[in-house]
Amino acid sequence: MDRQNNPIKRLLNRLGPGLITGASDDDPSGIATYTQAGASLGYATLWTAIVTLPLMIVVQHICAKIGMVSGRGLASVLKHYYSRWLLYPAVACLVIANTINVGTDIAAIAAAINIFVPIPIAAMVLPIGAIIVVLQIWGSYRLIVKVFKWLTISLFGYVIAAFLAKPDWSVVAGATFVPHFSLSLEYITTIVAILGTTISPYLFFWQASEEVEEEICIVGRRRLSQRKGASNEEIRDEKIDTVVGMLFCNVVFYFVILAAGSTLHVSGKTEISSAAEAAQALAPLAGNLASVLFAVGLIGAGLLAVPVLTGSVAYAVAETFDWPEGLDEKPRHARKFYAVIAVSTIVGVLIDFAGINPISALFWTAVINGIVAPPLLVVVMLISNNKAVMGKRTNGPFTNIVGGLAAVLMFAAAAGMILTWNK
Repeated sequence: MDRQNNPIKRLLNRLGPGLITGASDDDPSGIATYTQAGASLGYATLWTAIVTLPLMIVVQHICAKIGMVSGRGLASVLKHYYSRWLLYPAVACLVIANTINVGTDIAAIAAAINIFVPIPIAAMVLPIGAIIVVLQIWGSYRLIVKVFKWLTISLFGYVIAAFLAKPDWSVVAGATFVPHFSLSLEYITTIVAILGTTISPYLFFWQASEEVEEEICIVGRRRLSQRKGASNEEIRDEKIDTVVGMLFCNVVFYFVILAAGSTLHVSGKTEISSAAEAAQALAPLAGNLASVLFAVGLIGAGLLAVPVLTGSVAYAVAETFDWPEGLDEKPRHARKFYAVIAVSTIVGVLIDFAGINPISALFWTAVINGIVAPPLLVVVMLISNNKAVMGKRTNGPFTNIVGGLAAVLMFAAAAGMILTWNK
């Protein structure tokens, strides 16, 4: 059948930065957070998968649209249209949050490999970091995505595991569609972590920059004047891409919580301290193979997420200082861009030698993202409503309402956690 007449092939052709963003959002930090949420609170946070989906779609659509219409990444837009006092703190927050995230994700990959091979986690962290940097610099990110993103399919084992655990579906439905609220520190902190790992700062910068790179590498629009503006068809394709990516993310997100709630929480295992314990959530599906499935998924998710994390840092820093940038650029043409990737990875690796438990660190990384994301989201909303940047493509009322709601919810959750801590 002709490619253009096949609706499935047409859909696959439209998928790009949005799908990659959605897949990378289910990184080890996300999986650990969702597993801990299900283990500690049962089904109490299932509703967040429903509530966050439209928020994620709108926020990532805004970020993608900024890149497509302005022809620049977020950091470049801030530099050319706003004060340096806004640019530098925004980029600094991204660099700090992402570098911590890189370290915890690499440690999680090592912890997952440790399930297969009894090599100390600390001994594997440095080689894993080095391999990822080498692949990014001398390989192609697109190659990395093609090889590893399919490993995240194993995360759909949680979908099957949730069904095989035979939960009370009436209770599940109630927890899904009727939000549960609690003023306990554990509950509020978990909500902040869930929001932080799903609506993450690095995704804002990553998707905008990747839309620009798509135009440069695939469409051939190397000059800024060629990239400015976006047709209705381009915006429509971007929306499809973003919706599919975010839906993919949240389906996995929902069933990880459900599987953990149906197995770990029910059996009284409310604290997760290792990758092996988290793997027990898949026991209803595969028995002794549960750890294998979990480990493969965690490795695949980590290998996809780390390049996105370091790549978004490199884009932001390079755009800030007008350095040559791009993951398809040769190292000799973008030395400083790739140097940022290497340094971010190295610092992340050093964090892993602080003796912090990998699974616990992943959860607290999500909490950090939940605190950093709200002010950055306000910046994104300001940019997307600036006619000097967006022209006629500024946000409509619905987009502003949903995007504003996302910012308000994240600010409220973070403030609630801080206030509860002080009691």
